[in-house]
Amino acid sequence: MTPFQEFDAELEDWNALRTSTPCSGLLLGNGASMAVWHDFYYDSLFEKTRSVAEKPLSQTELSVFEALGTRNFEHVLSALKTASKVNKALAINSASPRKRYYAIKEALINSTQDVHIPWRLMQPHTLACWQEALAQYATVYCANYDLLTPWALMQAPKRFNDLFNTPGATFELGDSLSKGKTTRVLYLHGALHLVKNQEGKARKCTGNESTLLSNFAINHSISALDDVPLFVSESTSDDKRKSIRHCDYLSFCHEQLMTHKDTLCIFGHSLGEQDQHLIDALRVAPLKTLCISIYPRSEAFIRFQKNHYTQLFAEKKVALRFYNSKTHPLGSTRHRVPVEE
Repeated sequence: MTPFQEFDAELEDWNALRTSTPCSGLLLGNGASMAVWHDFYYDSLFEKTRSVAEKPLSQTELSVFEALGTRNFEHVLSALKTASKVNKALAINSASPRKRYYAIKEALINSTQDVHIPWRLMQPHTLACWQEALAQYATVYCANYDLLTPWALMQAPKRFNDLFNTPGATFELGDSLSKGKTTRVLYLHGALHLVKNQEGKARKCTGNESTLLSNFAINHSISALDDVPLFVSESTSDDKRKSIRHCDYLSFCHEQLMTHKDTLCIFGHSLGEQDQHLIDALRVAPLKTLCISIYPRSEAFIRFQKNHYTQLFAEKKVALRFYNSKTHPLGSTRHRVPVEE
């Protein structure tokens, strides 16, 4: 008998589970986004930039990623910006860093536009459902960098606090500690509407729903010292830890997850090996119960997933409750939007 066969294939109904076990927080994974738009199902944005139809990464740009030992766009763009500034300070006449910066950012823009659902296809009932579902929690930890969560928040902004409350829409640690009665929304890996400057200060790009995605597609001049997109799209868990350490906002979000108390709902997150930093945070958090969604693909899959999560938290004294993802509001099949050909 293989280990996962020791588990049954039963899953709880979310509506009954949330009544008996209220959750103060939600960890939101890519499964929620995929329930709306299937094109969010892809293994690597980096690979997308290599194969996107319009201006993919060239071998010259790929060599920069190889030299830095990363697939993280934020790391590479920041390094190229620094190189350009150093060249200018030392009067070195080389436009190569600037050109590579433009090319890599353009490939990133094209790839993101290629996989992201257009605003015009978002359904009002889906946006209403998302904002209502998210507002049920004191804190939402969003591990996705797409715009579905920001779009949902914009439908009822007074119900949420994303902590970018200054006149310049920047994150200030001193203003982040008062929780209030609104739902805090923390983007654990950044998001498409967030940027950071050379000092690691995070800022939210403002606009309406229809312009957030198009604003990301503006390739500003590096000479104007524009901000770098703040989203950790992939790479190893250690690489993600570096991005988190180098940004006060991401560090704060991660620390909040590490200190979350009592009960946490996990929806649409597989907690794979690339998410070891999140797994470690959950292991040290003072949690009593984890309510984990599983997509009921088959009985064998359910057993396998139960074994996976049980192994992750085998050494932690925490109760695991597994529920059917289709019974959660975010998992409803009515949210699915057909992908355009």
